[in-house]
Amino acid sequence: MKISAITNGISQDYETACQIMNETGVKYAELQEAYGKRVEYLTLDDARKIKALNDQYDIEVASVTTHAFVGIGVGGIEVGDEKYQEQMALLKNGIEIAKIVGAKHVRAMCFARQIVMWGKNGADQWNAGGNKAWPKFIELYRPIAKLAEEEGISLIVENGFNGMLTSAYTARRFIEDLGSPNVSVLWDPANAAWVGDIAYPNGYEEVKNCLGHVHIKDMLLDPVRSTAEVVAIGRGDLAPYLTRIAKALRDDGYDGFVSLENIYRPEGKDYVDGYRIDIETLKEIFA
Repeated sequence: MKISAITNGISQDYETACQIMNETGVKYAELQEAYGKRVEYLTLDDARKIKALNDQYDIEVASVTTHAFVGIGVGGIEVGDEKYQEQMALLKNGIEIAKIVGAKHVRAMCFARQIVMWGKNGADQWNAGGNKAWPKFIELYRPIAKLAEEEGISLIVENGFNGMLTSAYTARRFIEDLGSPNVSVLWDPANAAWVGDIAYPNGYEEVKNCLGHVHIKDMLLDPVRSTAEVVAIGRGDLAPYLTRIAKALRDDGYDGFVSLENIYRPEGKDYVDGYRIDIETLKEIFA
């Protein structure tokens, strides 16, 4: 199990992020944004600059974390149309960036959230609306999975607040229904908590056999009032589960990355302050 950090949660200047990672003993970077650009918009020259800095600071890239296919409703896009091709081009650029910086994992997103409900006894029609979004989602992802297979990369797909994969169950079912050996789950248990997912044992047991990467942050969530507050790791809704998740990962021989998703900003301070607090907690629990 290897500890990584999403670098733009430290600094948009990649060298600054590398320096602070060195100071805090973190050797693995998750590359999501740099120089004010999402990774899928970086140029190949940007990637070569990042590779040189990685070599200088002895940093390895855990994942190239694109936002390809984020926020797009499955009902408003078709395989091969202009919008779809635009997103595929962004994903392809992310893959090229990954090859330059030496990352084996590339993230893609899971479109925009639409109702996904398997219903019966009337709910199938009146509440679930026939659950048309789910099969369309799988259909849209087949060419994406094929691209990953052709490029020989591991594609990790994240569950999210506003995506088609809201819970560990839907993430696991997506992997099974898609059936690609090159696609696995980027599990974010804090995101899944928004829909009431219990991170351990429930969530972990769902994804443990299709797990490609883990994001850790902690939050206090109130879906009824539609509010979210980022707090220090171990002080939010994940607090009862983190050590048990870490133990389960160790016991099951997980040898992938656990990334700090640094979005915590202590009151009156900045994100670097939040990073310095959370990275020590993350290492204590997961390293």
